[in-house]
Amino acid sequence: MQQCKKIVIPLIPMWNDKGFHTMTGWFSPFLFFLARCTENELRRQIEFLKAENEMLRQRVPKLRIFLGREERERLLKLGDAIGPGASRLITIVHRRTYQRWVREKALGNPAKKMGRPPTVEPIRQVVIRLARETGWGYRRILGELRKLRIQFVSRTTIKNILKEEGIKPGPRRGSGTWDEFLMAHVDTLWQVDFFSKMVWTPTGLRQAFVLAFIHVGTRRVFCSPCSFKPDAKWMVRQAEAVVERARDAGLMMTYLIRDRDGMYIREFDQVFKDMGCRVKPTAPRAPNQNAFIERWVKSIKFECINYFIVFGKKHLDYIVSSYVEHYNEVRPHQSLGNRPLTGKWPEFDDPLTDSVQIVCHESLGGILRHYERVAA
Repeated sequence: MQQCKKIVIPLIPMWNDKGFHTMTGWFSPFLFFLARCTENELRRQIEFLKAENEMLRQRVPKLRIFLGREERERLLKLGDAIGPGASRLITIVHRRTYQRWVREKALGNPAKKMGRPPTVEPIRQVVIRLARETGWGYRRILGELRKLRIQFVSRTTIKNILKEEGIKPGPRRGSGTWDEFLMAHVDTLWQVDFFSKMVWTPTGLRQAFVLAFIHVGTRRVFCSPCSFKPDAKWMVRQAEAVVERARDAGLMMTYLIRDRDGMYIREFDQVFKDMGCRVKPTAPRAPNQNAFIERWVKSIKFECINYFIVFGKKHLDYIVSSYVEHYNEVRPHQSLGNRPLTGKWPEFDDPLTDSVQIVCHESLGGILRHYERVAA
């Protein structure tokens, strides 16, 4: 704002009957009154602009405004034209801040950089890693950093880092999601489900049922022999058989998830409870809770069973056992990095040469295939 120049009213000489004299009558006070009105109008404009600026500042979400070097120099240049009164006009920063700027400019001292120094990137990455892997809050992360001998990080710094990464700074509370439950118990979690196939018999078409179990951690599958009538005795025998096979394979059983089919009788659940396994029925209309075995049932149907007209129980058992062996031994699995469950394939790339042949192994009449490299 430019400095308001004082208006000087010159005395106007006039002639009258008594000769030349200086006008000191009623007209001179009138001219001073007009000059005073102009000064008052400028003061009112300044007050209006200050009030408008204060209203805008109240609506700015950031309480403190940090000015750049060029903006600060511009204010100082405009303030030099006003003089000491500029410190009473400024509202974007405190008047003492402006006065400090003026002193620093007069002494030639450079302005100091405001705020704390930034957190080094390795510490920042450690904070983000702890939050994502554990779900801890910023206070718990601070304690872990102290244990790692990282001392110069405050709770506010950790909180700000988490907010910048889109992570809630508070701890993860509650029972958690279904996916978190699966990941926590993946090594001891099993799922079970039925699938069926219409079988030709001497008396006509009959529906045969197969009970399939999957260990979620390793994706290994165990299937029962088929049955036209899965009664209580048959269900108990299959439960005892899968418990024995899991023990022989060294696979633990802590949770068994099943749907709410009426064929899962109390005696079936009791076999697993006796060995310390908790049977968890799925919620109503929630097939995703049993998704792993449901997806496997879809695989065996679309990749194998739907290609066959089955004659008798032995025929169905042979088809199912062949697919289960193929699935457990040689079939690559996308969830395991496209590797078979046995893990026999090498980790490194082995380029093809003229001395290497690729051989196809078939089963079930070519329905199931897998390929192997052999030396010529």
